[in-house]
Amino acid sequence: MYSTWVLLGLIFASSIPVIAVYIWFRAAKYQFSLFWFFSALLAGAAAFFPALFFQDLLLGVKISGARAALLFECFIRVALSEEISRLLALLVFFWAADMISKRNSTGGDEIINIRPTFNRVKIGAAAGLVAGIGFSILETARYSASGVEISVIFLRFFTAAIHGACGSRVGTAAIMLRSSPFHAFLRILAAAAIHGIYNFMVTMPGILSIAAFIIAVSAVTTAVLSVRGVNFKTASNSEPAIDKNAK
Repeated sequence: MYSTWVLLGLIFASSIPVIAVYIWFRAAKYQFSLFWFFSALLAGAAAFFPALFFQDLLLGVKISGARAALLFECFIRVALSEEISRLLALLVFFWAADMISKRNSTGGDEIINIRPTFNRVKIGAAAGLVAGIGFSILETARYSASGVEISVIFLRFFTAAIHGACGSRVGTAAIMLRSSPFHAFLRILAAAAIHGIYNFMVTMPGILSIAAFIIAVSAVTTAVLSVRGVNFKTASNSEPAIDKNAK
């Protein structure tokens, strides 16, 4: 068990990706307000609790064979349960955003359009990226409080990248769930697969563990590219946002 100051320092260090993403959003002039940014961050952190519940439920599942048990742990009990929990939290987040946007018809940061558009999917990717990092911060705090080795906690920087990358994919799935459930399912499956492969590779010795970090960097790079260029104010270049004068 570490001292309070060490715990606070570790939690602050795990918050560096959040600061970096916020600076990126500001520098790129994305109209993603501080309110929505922290709301997405809190939604991701909230997903940590149902994930714990699902993981506890799956804890008693008996899998024969060491390799099969490891695969079940990496892909199902950890990766899939966390991505499903993240999906649930983001669905609540987007529902609340829609409700606020409808009521706030005279102005404000309307990040959600009722109609599914290309730009709306990018908004889902951005919110999911932030939510993924929020999940990682709370998970890191849990590991820190349990007294695991410092080296393990510092590896959480790469894990934060995985959570952000997978969260970005789950965010787009949450947006597409009604309009294109099949494509939403594929994105959730992709997020769980990337997460599971990373978890599995980290447990492997030698070169395979290094491959886990390559996966993390590649996954977060594609997530960043999926967010770049989004205009958070309008639905798309060809389809305007909701007419705020309409009744």
